[in-house]
Amino acid sequence: MKAVFLDYDSIDSGDLDRSALAAAVENWDWHDATDPGDISARIRGADIVVSNKVPLDGVILRQAPDLKLICIAATGTDKIDLQAARELRILVSNVVGYATPAVVQHVFALLLVLTTRLIPYHQEVRSGAWQAQGNFCLLNHPISELAGKTMGILGYGELGKGVARVAECFGMEVLVAQRPGSEEPQSYRLPLHELLPRVDILSLHLPLAENTRNLIGSVELHRLRPGAFLINTSRGGIVDEQALADSLRSGHLGGAGFDVLSQEPPANDNPLLAEDIPNLVVTPHTAWASVEARQRLLDEIARNIAAFRDGRPRNCVA
Repeated sequence: MKAVFLDYDSIDSGDLDRSALAAAVENWDWHDATDPGDISARIRGADIVVSNKVPLDGVILRQAPDLKLICIAATGTDKIDLQAARELRILVSNVVGYATPAVVQHVFALLLVLTTRLIPYHQEVRSGAWQAQGNFCLLNHPISELAGKTMGILGYGELGKGVARVAECFGMEVLVAQRPGSEEPQSYRLPLHELLPRVDILSLHLPLAENTRNLIGSVELHRLRPGAFLINTSRGGIVDEQALADSLRSGHLGGAGFDVLSQEPPANDNPLLAEDIPNLVVTPHTAWASVEARQRLLDEIARNIAAFRDGRPRNCVA
């Protein structure tokens, strides 16, 4: 079999061991990145294609008659035309759960940076403000505790449940939102419009889909308690970015921590990259990217390939 990895640099910065992939398939074509115009040529003749963010639509897939397996180097499937893959009898597998510890850690890293006002206090030390005043400490930026607060979780899969467990360790109450589009009452979940006014922190763990795009807009942000915090480590596009920037500037929200934006890499005019937005932390889609998580990802892709090769495909989404 021949395998092609279309965007290997999106996974590995030289710190991973890819021997499991080499053991699963001997004949590899490795590409650091792939431009749209090169996709068809690179996958032509391949039995297996591995892609993280390179899009594979129906037109592209129909130009690869030998293709039998697509391995998504991620959990989300939005870059693959699953319907076309089914019609062409191409199996599609993904990897789930590999980044849970890293994402949960990142959620609370963002939240703690915001609630402890770590960045402005660090800047005051670097600028000499601490050294220049007469007291033993600075109290220029109000700090809030997580204990006793209420966290709302929108998206209660493995990641949402992992965040909930850590939130409870901090002494927080956890409320879970009903799935978007679900009309059936669920005893332990609240409709979003009921949950929002009851939480001090809202953490998002949803895929981006038609029913989640701009799910959190100006109306929803206004329903959050004054001073609430919003954390998004899921997907850009779930939150209306201009509405969020406006809410932070107005002082209604106490802060926001985002690891994802609607366009990645973002344009310089993205509303959340403006320098005048208070208490906003944006990281470059790195919540998933611990060395351990990325190594688990590669090893799971290798297991998916080996299982397919042995006639026992696993983690199939199409």
